[in-house]
Amino acid sequence: MRYSILAAALAVAMGSTSFTATAQNRDAELAELKAQLAALQAKVVELEERTDAQSDINVGTQESLDKMTTSMPKVETKGGIKITSADKKFEASVGGRIHFDTYAFDRDLADVTGTTEFRRARLTLAGKALGWEYKMEQDFAGGSNLDGMRDMYIAKSALGGKFTIGHFKPYRSMEELTSSNEITMMERPFASATGIYNGRQFQQGVGYLTAGNNYTFGAAAFNLRGASGSRNEGTGASARFTYAPINNDDSTLHFGVSASTENANKGSANMTAVANYAGRRGPSQTLATTTGASGDSIDTVGLEFAGAFGPAYFQSEFARAKYGRPIGGDQDVETFYVMGSWMLTGQHKPYKSATGVFGSPKLGDGGAWELTARYDTIENKEIADMKATAATLGLNYYVNSNVRFMFNYTRGENDFTGDETGQYALRTQLSF
Repeated sequence: MRYSILAAALAVAMGSTSFTATAQNRDAELAELKAQLAALQAKVVELEERTDAQSDINVGTQESLDKMTTSMPKVETKGGIKITSADKKFEASVGGRIHFDTYAFDRDLADVTGTTEFRRARLTLAGKALGWEYKMEQDFAGGSNLDGMRDMYIAKSALGGKFTIGHFKPYRSMEELTSSNEITMMERPFASATGIYNGRQFQQGVGYLTAGNNYTFGAAAFNLRGASGSRNEGTGASARFTYAPINNDDSTLHFGVSASTENANKGSANMTAVANYAGRRGPSQTLATTTGASGDSIDTVGLEFAGAFGPAYFQSEFARAKYGRPIGGDQDVETFYVMGSWMLTGQHKPYKSATGVFGSPKLGDGGAWELTARYDTIENKEIADMKATAATLGLNYYVNSNVRFMFNYTRGENDFTGDETGQYALRTQLSF
């Protein structure tokens, strides 16, 4: 009995000791947890303070970025270099073009020399200033100083169109007004300054151009002085109207008409119609001349017909000019060409409704191939056999929107001299 009581007393004593130890452990754990919780709360407070501080920094940074956006000029480099002021009141862009040509000839009667040359090497500065536009373009391949001056003008939008003052192309001939970066063949046809308007591509004067989604109208008054020509009192005027009854993303049909008059006066240079019937640097034939000393005029009327339907493209112009002469009577010169191309890779030539001409095809990653052909003729109706013709076949490879290779084979005939000369021509072109 005594052993049972003793065992019971020992068990109670041991249980009491275990309970005391457990309670002490729990107190220690609670104390440790409270310490950890206090530390976490301190961390949370610290993080909240840091977040608030970072938010203030982010807000300040964004405000600074917004201020920079509204106060710093915008710089673009796609296809060239363009800088626009933050308030958009000033704009300047730098561009240029390099056309490097190689020629070889099948000689006949005319003495010609195959060669290489920079057909064009231009640097262009254009932009806007307080609502006025400007353009300055120098062609180093055309000569130094004034000899190489091309577009050089200031312009202002007003009365539903744009007024241009300075040195620019008069509004006449569709092919003449198409950029040399986008012409289908290496050289323009006889219905342009490469023929009936020979040597009179750019003139000094004032012009007005207005346009809609499917029409354009341009008129210009100018003197007969190019940038590098001597001062004279000759004057001229031209006007061009175009209309595109069909004009959408896949199809365009274009009609146009133009008229020009050029009146020689004191100091005027001679005005001629010249045919380079076997390409540039090939043989040439002067078909008609109005001398500056005569005081006579040249009156020209031109018709245009062109279209682009899917990958197919065609363009044609007819022009008739009356070259005045004080002795022997006036001489009528007529020129006509028909030109076409087929985009072998399926692209489409877009229509520029603002100027009434066609541009280069829009390209994908793989470039584009274009097969081209043109028949061109010019004739003085008053002189027997005073006629020249040129047939050209070509192939264009558009590497990308900036680089193009062109190949032309031209077979030219001069009825007046009996000469038949062929030319092989290759162009490497870069524009930006």
